Amino acid sequence: MKINKAVIPAAGLGTRFLPATKSSPKEMLPIIDKPAIQYVTEEAVQAGIFSILIITGRGKEAIENYFDVSFELEKILEERGKEEELKIVKEIARMADVFYVRQKEALGLGHAVLCAENWIGKEPFAVFLGDDIIFAETPCIKQMMDIFEEKNKSILGVMDVEREDTSKFGIIEGKKIDESLYEVTEIVEKPEPDESPSTTAVVGRYIFTPRIIDELKNTGKGLGGEIQLTDAIKSLLKKEKVYAYRFKGKRYDIGDKFGFIKATVEIALKREDLRKKFYEYLKELLRKY
Repeated sequence: MKINKAVIPAAGLGTRFLPATKSSPKEMLPIIDKPAIQYVTEEAVQAGIFSILIITGRGKEAIENYFDVSFELEKILEERGKEEELKIVKEIARMADVFYVRQKEALGLGHAVLCAENWIGKEPFAVFLGDDIIFAETPCIKQMMDIFEEKNKSILGVMDVEREDTSKFGIIEGKKIDESLYEVTEIVEKPEPDESPSTTAVVGRYIFTPRIIDELKNTGKGLGGEIQLTDAIKSLLKKEKVYAYRFKGKRYDIGDKFGFIKATVEIALKREDLRKKFYEYLKELLRKY
């Protein structure tokens, strides 16, 4: 089956970026001149997914406004002859069909995905976590979609992490199929380093069969009093195979302040309009430290 739908949970409070997120959704914090949520949305579109559901919460109206048509802004840009800016603004509203569901209680990632139940129906779907921006020659989710077309089972995007960082991730154990693919045999949510079954960590890209919804409905509150997606995946393992794919590409954790800075610096150095001036500035700055 083809993946036609994507879910982006975006209801979190963004407490790691207070006070900026007191009145602005963390998903709208800009990396240079583009909000974080646009990067993951563009990845979905580049992979051929044009139907996207964003799970929002209280105070997230700015996300909905961002992907909507802005008649007043477009009119002003047109009148002022700002054709390039007008093109950019119009493309944002046209890039995909974006829908919204509000998560009314802060009950965790698993609950956020469960909020998409009626919209998903009986179709397989992708999940993107907005804190993870991944740059790759072939979009990360497209790499996973290719595996799904072969296996028709849920696929988890994974990467290797340092053992001392396992307590920040869901960690898998699995049977190695090839250099990049595993059949998952176990998954543990944020294990302590000395208890972690491996250093292969799940990051913010998933493809699920619709059966994950049934598992989420039967999953009680877990770590932190939340409905954990990891617990539902663990339950799913008893019903059908789940695979983990070590994607090709570079991942930035922009939910972390240092990760956000790294993403900003490296993206700036890749941009034709900024690279030379920014590079010279960094060289001059580093001489002072």
